[in-house]
Amino acid sequence: MATNNFSSKVTVIIPAFNEEQSIGEVVDNVYRHCSSFLEDIIVVDDGSTDSTYQIACQSHAVVIQHKQNKGYGASLKTGIRQAKTDFVLTMDADGQHRVEDLERLLKFSDYDMVVGQRSSLIHSALWRMPGKWFIGKIANYLTNRKIPDLNSGLRLIRREVAIRYIHLCPSGFSFSTTITMALLSRGYNITYVPIQVEKRVGKSTVSLKTGFDTIVLVLRLAALFNPLRLFLPISLVVGLIGIIWGIPYALDGRGVSIAAMLAIMTAILLFGLGILCDQISQLRLERFE
Repeated sequence: MATNNFSSKVTVIIPAFNEEQSIGEVVDNVYRHCSSFLEDIIVVDDGSTDSTYQIACQSHAVVIQHKQNKGYGASLKTGIRQAKTDFVLTMDADGQHRVEDLERLLKFSDYDMVVGQRSSLIHSALWRMPGKWFIGKIANYLTNRKIPDLNSGLRLIRREVAIRYIHLCPSGFSFSTTITMALLSRGYNITYVPIQVEKRVGKSTVSLKTGFDTIVLVLRLAALFNPLRLFLPISLVVGLIGIIWGIPYALDGRGVSIAAMLAIMTAILLFGLGILCDQISQLRLERFE
């Protein structure tokens, strides 16, 4: 376990969209309780249509305003690029995260990323839990790692590492999922620290479409970081189906059926495509590592 040897300052980044009910209190709590390790609080107002921007400007924060709504991930990118410290600490603007947990994450600053693991069984709306479970299972398989919390918004990240992969991260809610899978796939040191979350203030903007977009994104990341993990099993299953389909025809002396041959050829093509994607993936990643 890493010790609390954190001696430098951090930048706290808070993306906010229509969070007028909570943003003022969130910033004030961070400023009052975290001054010992705080360099800046950056609030990125993501084109809010309420008083979020005005309230944030009255607090102890550097406020950056998007003229239009770009998304949660876009706000984090803006804040990370603006930060000057070696580490950035991201948290939500809806009052879910407790300020006492921020300092707990700093005890593990030997890692490239420290994620606040929500310890309660139910930490999201019930209708979102099946989708989160399914996406988590896919991510676990593709990274070959057990990920305790895939998309927690409270995390401490080494800024230079985040900048290296920020171009891969989407502008929407899947930023946290993407940066987690990217760093796990490339072998960075990541740890999880249990945290408690409070009930959010206001209404969440996460929808069913967000979940679908995340599944598509996870598969895209698999094709980028570990294509064979995606293509090889599919190739084996399709090839096995073709062989099983063709055996009765061969034993009956009727040669190989067209369906069986198509399945086997498809399996070979998928395997070759996986090899090709793997080579392209390695060449592309060498540009950033």
